[in-house]
Amino acid sequence: MSDAPEPPREKEEDSNLCDREEEPSEDSSEEDEASGETEMDFLRSLFSRTLGLGSGEKVLDELTLDGVARYILSGKCKNIICMVGAGISTSAGIPDFRSPGTGLYANLQKYSLPYPEAIFQIDYFKKHPEPFFALAKELYPGQFKNIDTLERVAGLEEDDLVEAHGTFYTSHCVSFLCRKEYNLDWMKARIFSDEVPKCEKCSSLVKPDIVFFGENLPAKFFTSTTTDFPRCDLLIIMGTSLQVQPFASLVNKVSKNTPRLLINMEKTGQSDALMGMLGFGGGMDFDSEKAYRDVAYISTCDEGCMALAEFLGWKAELEDLVKREHALIDSKDKQDKAKLANQTVKAEEKTATETGNSDKLE
Repeated sequence: MSDAPEPPREKEEDSNLCDREEEPSEDSSEEDEASGETEMDFLRSLFSRTLGLGSGEKVLDELTLDGVARYILSGKCKNIICMVGAGISTSAGIPDFRSPGTGLYANLQKYSLPYPEAIFQIDYFKKHPEPFFALAKELYPGQFKNIDTLERVAGLEEDDLVEAHGTFYTSHCVSFLCRKEYNLDWMKARIFSDEVPKCEKCSSLVKPDIVFFGENLPAKFFTSTTTDFPRCDLLIIMGTSLQVQPFASLVNKVSKNTPRLLINMEKTGQSDALMGMLGFGGGMDFDSEKAYRDVAYISTCDEGCMALAEFLGWKAELEDLVKREHALIDSKDKQDKAKLANQTVKAEEKTATETGNSDKLE
């Protein structure tokens, strides 16, 4: 303010001390470097605390599949989460999405799509549902025993399963005013009848409950992120490219001490380049000198699981379980085919009867 008292004037010799330039010395340059390093350490610490990054305690005695098995058998590993992608289903005849040449996106030319991913875009589906249902029918017959829902067929209870990108197990009317639910048998019958499934209540389109691009993930996905992942003792990632968010980011939701095992045909989910420049991680680290918890086992999912079971001493039990369950699935598959054939015959008879009645009226 204008009426503020004027500050006392410093002695001239004192003020000159501030203006005097000094020649740089080696000591001062070293101090500058030390200061720069301190500032970088501070930033790293800040980012680490804020983003949950940085190194943790080494839990595995060896960064190998055998080391993971020993950890499981140690009694310290109580809570295991498996993050799985389409790669776990390829041995059942279901193609994954992105493998060059064999992946789903590489073999959709006959559907005349504007781009491969359009077949799973919700806006495109609502306008042009035919390609999606034609693809669903193509994948069904004789190639595998169940379209999606393989985890349920394997016996997983619903409480232990988070279907991050949805499921064919149920379907719903797309109308927000209706949302009538339909089961798997209902949808399967429509697909094999070459029908575009329409709601019996309001005649709107019916869509399987898989998550299309442009749709929200199920609420259970986000609940699990905050309740299950912080308590996870071992994260197993299988058959996924870890390219689709927010699913891919889940590898960073476990504790910094939690070991992470990748069973895949190639390494993926590795540290982001920017975070690497800052000295953090952000993803998985299999090969650097700082690697302390991530293990990559390069193989098919089936081979990797069998190898892990062998290290655990469970191989014979797993092989017996697979044989027994395959026999049950084959039996059910025969029953389903017979049921479907019976439904088809009845539908044809109904159509023939209606046609005959129509002819008589004319």
